[in-house]
Amino acid sequence: MPAPDRVILPEILDSLDPADPRAVRSRRDLRWIDLYLGNSRWMVSRLRNHTPAPGHILEIGAGEGGLCRKINAALSSATVTGLDLLGRPASLPGDIGWLSGDFFQTLPGTGADACVGSLILHHFPDRALRELGGSLRAFRFLAFCEPLRARLPLVFATLSSPFVGEVTRHDMPASIRAGFRPGELPALLGLDSKNWRITESCHWRGALRLIASRL
Repeated sequence: MPAPDRVILPEILDSLDPADPRAVRSRRDLRWIDLYLGNSRWMVSRLRNHTPAPGHILEIGAGEGGLCRKINAALSSATVTGLDLLGRPASLPGDIGWLSGDFFQTLPGTGADACVGSLILHHFPDRALRELGGSLRAFRFLAFCEPLRARLPLVFATLSSPFVGEVTRHDMPASIRAGFRPGELPALLGLDSKNWRITESCHWRGALRLIASRL
């Protein structure tokens, strides 16, 4: 049976003040979800093993800067920059760069050679992703972890309800329904296999992972 089409609904966390207790709880839930899915571990591993090593890594949708910190610690020779609508996190180490703004407008001028993101692209409709792809194709290395749009992750989201906050109880299934199936992201971003070496993988817990290296 084919997967249902993407359904994009507003996520509660996106509308909350960062200091709101519900937002604080939701961000804590997201850290546990990252551990459960292993997305940050996967991302750091792929960046560390990529040849040639990226010299400047940009994370879009960097949030609190957790992934930036992990990449920075693992790849000491690379410059790491976070990009988010929010301002620079107060506790972010000084050697990590930060850009505040809409990455649809900011990406072309960053000068980075690698662009990565975790649980960010599913927020955008197909039309916006096609537009974003025009900027992403300027990088030579891309790596993204996104929700896998499938039945089993939705079952896990339901089972986890007693252990997460009210925001996550809404946002987690919403994220999965807005997620991706294999083949969708490369097509939406305009990554032609003639110009890119593309690898996609799915983790049964609910992650779709994309690596693209420009040929």
